[in-house]
Amino acid sequence: MMKKMSNFILVLIITLTTVLYGCGDGTNNEPSANDTSGEPTYGGSVVVGIQQDLDSLDPHLATGAGTREILFNVFEGLVKPDKDGNLVPAVASDYQVSEDSKVYTFALREGVKFHNGTQVTAEDVKYSIERCAGLLNEGDQPLDSSLAGVEAVNIKDESTVEIVLKEGDTEFICFMTSAIIPKGYADMSTNPIGTGPFKFSTYSAGQKLVVEKFGDYWKEGSPYLDQVEFRIVANTDSVLLDLKAGSIDIYAYLTSDQAAELESSMNILSGNANLVQALYLNNNVEPFSNVKVRQALSYAIDKQQILDMVAGGKGTLIGSSIFPGLSKYFDESLSTLYTQDIEKAKALLSEAGYPDGFTFTIRVPSNYQFHVDTAQVMIEQFKAVGVTAKLELVEWTTWLEDIYKGRNYEATLIGIDSTLAPKDIMMRYQSESSKNFFNYYSTHYDEVIANAVSQTDEAKKIQLYKEAQSILAEDAAAIYIQDSASLVAVNSKLGGYTFYPLYAQDLSCIYFKK
Repeated sequence: MMKKMSNFILVLIITLTTVLYGCGDGTNNEPSANDTSGEPTYGGSVVVGIQQDLDSLDPHLATGAGTREILFNVFEGLVKPDKDGNLVPAVASDYQVSEDSKVYTFALREGVKFHNGTQVTAEDVKYSIERCAGLLNEGDQPLDSSLAGVEAVNIKDESTVEIVLKEGDTEFICFMTSAIIPKGYADMSTNPIGTGPFKFSTYSAGQKLVVEKFGDYWKEGSPYLDQVEFRIVANTDSVLLDLKAGSIDIYAYLTSDQAAELESSMNILSGNANLVQALYLNNNVEPFSNVKVRQALSYAIDKQQILDMVAGGKGTLIGSSIFPGLSKYFDESLSTLYTQDIEKAKALLSEAGYPDGFTFTIRVPSNYQFHVDTAQVMIEQFKAVGVTAKLELVEWTTWLEDIYKGRNYEATLIGIDSTLAPKDIMMRYQSESSKNFFNYYSTHYDEVIANAVSQTDEAKKIQLYKEAQSILAEDAAAIYIQDSASLVAVNSKLGGYTFYPLYAQDLSCIYFKK
């Protein structure tokens, strides 16, 4: 038997901790709400400031969360998330799931076009999924490890595609946001083609990406804007000047100080960043290979003070690697597992063989002022237990190559995003995961996560994911801090800015107000 999408309730309904506003909803002008007052108009262009260059224009190769949140506007999967955390039809119009969660069958939406004007076919869908799953050629590796469980992609007819998994997976639908691209298209990295509301126009490395309205977009009435320029502004001092001067219309991920400086000239909106911000420790280098050292540093910090100093008290404290947006899996109790205890921290350091402390370096991407400020507060807090931390600012490309891919670091402070599937972020900590840049190794954790992923009983799945979170917390795999507030500066002439329960900036909702 097959379960219809409308009855298939799994990880798709997310209870958010922040009130979120969608396209054209609400008229609340408080700073924490989306200002959508004023009737929408069509046309116009905006400039969106972003903090990093794109690591790839090919959606199947993109690594950074900051890249994916921009490509969200150009590409779509069979399904896509909405503002409330539901996965809704996109290139597909409907889907069914077998009782054992091994077979997912998608009915393709009629009339969906690529940006080059061609109709999306079942062959395109098959190609896209097989490309991500590493099934195009013998010996290929999956481009997306989350699709490694795909056994076959079958075309049932010209409008129906069936995806067969090696094992039942109730979270698989969350990964069907993977971009559908034209079969065999070879220029995706230089001239990307998708099905989203905006189509690629130009890209200048290190400077900007420009997208234009796609007139044949399948969703009637979307988007409002004719053009969007994503301007890369890594210097946080210059971006404030640009915002004040009106040369940038939208800029996200402000610090509280930056927001306060702009509140008289722009609308400041607040939502959740949906990131796990943490001081990530390289568990494979001394002294962080010693669990007592990691626990000591966890006891050395005051997370609430960090929120107060960096984010004006906004944000949500966390204690492990799931953020509150994934509400039914999130274990709130772990946020207080390590409350600041200087004497306990010192005792653990002595037991670990570091009674006089030690010195280490925190490498932080220079383009993320929020993370830089957080690291600076932590550095001061570590001094109380005799530990000296040095801050090293690195370029984003250096962070990707040297730290994320090369694992050449002692500690780094960053935020990690996720899809709506908890395994997306939790499987990073598996011993053999290519994304395990923390070098965390635990056979117990590996077993629990494997059981959680394969579990089809939702109550047991929740229990197993919470057990996995506890293992990470007790092992102090990282020093978990917060799901930070997302403070966004928006030109007062604009409405429709929408917060999502994952890392995304949806420009299809933005409009100029009458």
